[in-house]
Amino acid sequence: MKKVIIVGAGPSGLILGLLLAKAGIEVELLDAGSEIDKQPRAAHYASPAVYELGRAGVLEDVKERGFQPEGFAWRQLDGTLIAGMSHAVLPIEYPTRMVVLPLDRLGEVLYEHIQRQPTAQVKWSHRVVHVGQDEDCAWVEIETPDGVKRSEADYVIGCDGASSTVRRELFGPEYPGETLDAQIVATNVYYDFDSFGYWDSNTIVDPENWYLAARVTTDGLWRFTYGDKPGLSKEEYLARQPQRYEALLPGNPKPGQYKITNISPYKLQQRCAPSFRVGKILLAADAAHLCNPFGGLGLTGGIADIGSLFDSLIGIHKGLADESILDKYSEIRKRIWTEIIDPISRENFRRLHDQDPTKARENDEFFKLCVKGETDEQVAKDIALGLDIVRHDMTQYYTK
Repeated sequence: MKKVIIVGAGPSGLILGLLLAKAGIEVELLDAGSEIDKQPRAAHYASPAVYELGRAGVLEDVKERGFQPEGFAWRQLDGTLIAGMSHAVLPIEYPTRMVVLPLDRLGEVLYEHIQRQPTAQVKWSHRVVHVGQDEDCAWVEIETPDGVKRSEADYVIGCDGASSTVRRELFGPEYPGETLDAQIVATNVYYDFDSFGYWDSNTIVDPENWYLAARVTTDGLWRFTYGDKPGLSKEEYLARQPQRYEALLPGNPKPGQYKITNISPYKLQQRCAPSFRVGKILLAADAAHLCNPFGGLGLTGGIADIGSLFDSLIGIHKGLADESILDKYSEIRKRIWTEIIDPISRENFRRLHDQDPTKARENDEFFKLCVKGETDEQVAKDIALGLDIVRHDMTQYYTK
């Protein structure tokens, strides 16, 4: 294998590019944007994602710029604790203990590292508009500042997100799945949740006023994501923000008592591409599948895709596997989405609003497990490492 083209220089594309470049493979990363995406977005990396950050050689930098959370709590709207899961049961030096760093800052770390690789190039303002292949190579047609160009490689990898051009070129505009009948508003805000006894991450269980409040930096920035009425315009959601904050946040603050840095209303999606491989063209992360953000399965599952795809490609590169391992990659990652990520993420979302919060501790099976973990350290460790099930070791399919 001489060259791989990766479409999309977000975190997933950068991690894959870094892993491949370190293996001596020429990597061309193409991104329509002019620089690293500066939107903070998600921030929590569970154990399978931490494993891949370690393999890419960036984990220590991520820990230094981020932090390792102590635990997650589920609460009633008045703050009463329903149940919690602890990460403190894992030693701070545990190799795949969860780490938190907003995606824009992770992108900065990854970009710094990939720039040191002589076999990697990141090309900004390079919009891929067409993708194709023949018996010898895969190719992309690119709109660049210097005109339309064409580039060829052994493989083209679509890591270009939910609106993936690569996926549309393979399967058309339809992204199979559904848009959930719910509206969320994601905000990043400086507010003193600590004074109300909040843990590093807190989910409010309530039929109407459910939300998630999670610390994302050590300087007081929190990710506050709440539900709102479906069917309004973006302008209406922005106008409703002050009253929603006053109704939801502990302390019922007025504008001026908090500082919002980002706000973005969006719909929840559960979608999966028909296949993650068509010949020499492959898909990974959001280009391949989407789920709602509750539980962090989208981010962690996407980075787990990257680990599986890297092992498959490097197996081919080293002569340890033939190209059929890429079909196995597609089969297994699609099955993991279908059997694990999709149902668990749906259940995580249902848990927020589809039960009586005053009885949830006694009735909800997951909460009952968390309660057991309060006195059983092994159960607590198993819960903390629960998302290990989305990681899959592709080296077991090597034929040599």
